[in-house]
Amino acid sequence: MEYEYKVVQLREGLIGGKMSAGKLEKALNENARGGWQLKAVTAVDVKGRVGPGGVEGVLVTFERAKA
Repeated sequence: MEYEYKVVQLREGLIGGKMSAGKLEKALNENARGGWQLKAVTAVDVKGRVGPGGVEGVLVTFERAKA
């Protein structure tokens, strides 16, 4: 069986903001409806668009069997 993968970057908008459980849960449920299964969650510091600051975020990796 072949698999395909999808990586989603989630972050909070404020510099130094913490990742909310609700935001992660929403992303998990939305992707589950599309047949994606959670494979891994990796914490990362995501660079902001302006300035040197970063925000706390996660990379969420999903897996599903290819059709």
